[in-house]
Amino acid sequence: MDHSPWICLTCGGHYPAAEEPPAACRLCEDERQWVPPTGQRWATLAGLAADGYTTEVREVEPGLLGIGVRQDIGVNQRGLLVRTPEGNLLWDPPAFLDDRAVQAVRDAGGLRAVTASHPHMYGAIVDWSEAFDAEILLPEADAHWLNRPSAAVRTWSGTLPVLPGVTLVQCGGHFPGSTALHWADGADGAGVLLVGDTIMVTPGEDRLTFMWSAPNRLPLPERGVRGIVDALRPYRFDRVYGGWWQPVLRRDARRVLESSADRYVQFLRGEVDLDG
Repeated sequence: MDHSPWICLTCGGHYPAAEEPPAACRLCEDERQWVPPTGQRWATLAGLAADGYTTEVREVEPGLLGIGVRQDIGVNQRGLLVRTPEGNLLWDPPAFLDDRAVQAVRDAGGLRAVTASHPHMYGAIVDWSEAFDAEILLPEADAHWLNRPSAAVRTWSGTLPVLPGVTLVQCGGHFPGSTALHWADGADGAGVLLVGDTIMVTPGEDRLTFMWSAPNRLPLPERGVRGIVDALRPYRFDRVYGGWWQPVLRRDARRVLESSADRYVQFLRGEVDLDG
């Protein structure tokens, strides 16, 4: 009997089709995530659609299309479609997709590849790949976190130029393969970073921060922070999009990254006057 893939409602991870859901979600059982006190809950795409889940599609800026889900699911990221004359790439796909989202991407020119900042945001990556016969690009260090096997997976490490002006950069930190996407033509040619939560944009949209686990409030050690800054040093960028519609660091992002990293490390080292 054919069964639908299972979706963990806590993290959004997809698991292979089976008659019964998995006994546990290994992404949630990892220290960077969490298991609800009431236990793991599971769903399918068809079940979510029947419950009224729908996608929403918005233009974020010229050449960048956002794809989100109107109801919360998993970590509730919204995906970003980077459009180029040579093809499109989908970043951080949400855990749910429907015909409306697929049609929007088809209308925007289709899909050459789909990828994600880290395993918590793999979402419906296999479904997107199958809908467009697109490559799934995963850093070699984290590919084992993909719980639905796919022949479309292509692994990489370090950096990967995917399309003209579109480069994946392995930053490490949150996961060994945590990645940022550099889009040279974004922000009217000033350059854009898509970061998921490899780096986190703070609510005031004026700082960046770094976490090993955001939900469990576990900080990223200095070595990880410095590694992220070093990995991104060769790239020019003025804007940073995190994993959600808001917040966005809208300007001067290169300087803010370096100053935020320095301030973060001061706290790690205990060099901050807490009485000030």
